[in-house]
Amino acid sequence: MFHGMINVYKEAGYTSHDVVARLRGIFKQKRIGHTGTLDPDAVGVLPVCLGSGTRLCDLLTDRRKEYVARLRLGMVTDTQDSSGRVLEEREVTASPQEVRQTILSFQGELLQVPPMYSALKVDGKKLCDLARAGKEVERVPRPISVYELEITQQAHPEYTIRVSCSRGTYIRTLCHDIGQALGCGAVMTALTRTAVGEFRIEDARTLKELEELAGRDGLSEAVIPVEAAFAALPALKAAEQDFKALRNGNQLKPERMERRQEAAAEADENKPLLFRRGEEFRVYSHEDIFYGVYRWQEERGMLVPVKMFLPEE
Repeated sequence: MFHGMINVYKEAGYTSHDVVARLRGIFKQKRIGHTGTLDPDAVGVLPVCLGSGTRLCDLLTDRRKEYVARLRLGMVTDTQDSSGRVLEEREVTASPQEVRQTILSFQGELLQVPPMYSALKVDGKKLCDLARAGKEVERVPRPISVYELEITQQAHPEYTIRVSCSRGTYIRTLCHDIGQALGCGAVMTALTRTAVGEFRIEDARTLKELEELAGRDGLSEAVIPVEAAFAALPALKAAEQDFKALRNGNQLKPERMERRQEAAAEADENKPLLFRRGEEFRVYSHEDIFYGVYRWQEERGMLVPVKMFLPEE
């Protein structure tokens, strides 16, 4: 069984669940999960977790995301993109300068009403299922963050934008809201997710490429180790006598921990380890196998487990 993460390039026409289903066949294992849906028409980065790496799904879903989207002014659809049923067509009276100013005003902390055509649930029912049944329900606006927003191409009344944003941001709703602010409506006509955290589109692999790797027993080339998700954390190695406690996900005594080789090379090995309140660490066994993330709990004077990734066969 494979354990870790893969950076998949989702092509148009596939749902995120379709991708996972194909990957189960390619990797010949059931324990696979994706880290956040992409609409079938959208393309781009879809991080997928394998084996014990599925414990990373929630963490990766929270990472900052980057998109490139194209929006067209003068139209409103029921899905907020060009695949939906046209509800209105309006004249675009705003000038290109006014459009640019309005688009760029959608930066910072915002409130966004989730679209009806989404997988969010209300009273246990998916909004998209309700929408297909011709029902519309009230949705509570949710806080989102648009960290960066720039216009990369302009062919009035069409604009291409690059958006860096938080989890839960619907780009087609962002396009819709821009159109509403301009008074002419807008729909999203194309969407590419270019990054999720450290996963970049230039490194993503298509399903066909993964199938080719499988054909020559090279899938391990595409698997990113679980510990890479915590590369920013300092690394510690547990003593051999503490292996049972580590294997069971128990707390660890700090006096028997040592810096892992990668960290020791950058520090004075004779200088004692110092722990700061709440500091987190990657923790490895005496055999240099990654087991999980621990946090220093000053009140107990111990390192306590935060998230364990026990090696599996």
